[in-house]
Amino acid sequence: MRYSVIIPVYNRPDEVDELLQSLTEQSFKDFEVVIVEDGSSIPCKEVVDTYQDKLDIHYYNKPNSGPGQTRNYGAERSAGEYLIILDSDCILPAVSYTHLRAHETGRNLVCRLLLEKKKKKNSAKQKKKKT
Repeated sequence: MRYSVIIPVYNRPDEVDELLQSLTEQSFKDFEVVIVEDGSSIPCKEVVDTYQDKLDIHYYNKPNSGPGQTRNYGAERSAGEYLIILDSDCILPAVSYTHLRAHETGRNLVCRLLLEKKKKKNSAKQKKKKT
């Protein structure tokens, strides 16, 4: 397994659904998804179950300990050579495997994904201002 996408979650089943849908639309498939529920009172297990046949996905539920420990919990259970940590409110654009491999220097990959997320937010804000 090349990549592990680790997603810590706290009370965000709707956001997790959107993120998982965006992961099904990726052109590369050499990744697993590790969802770690951080003591949520509104779990996303049912949402995760709907993606079992579309993604290599693993769900864990643990007592609340905050985002840092939750990311580490997911990393400890991951099988990937590279870790990609995403917040549950991310929606990823389709990324080709070639594009992703070009950014496999660890920090650059994370920065690239964060920049794309920021660009989308800024674009949405600009559209909102125009209306």
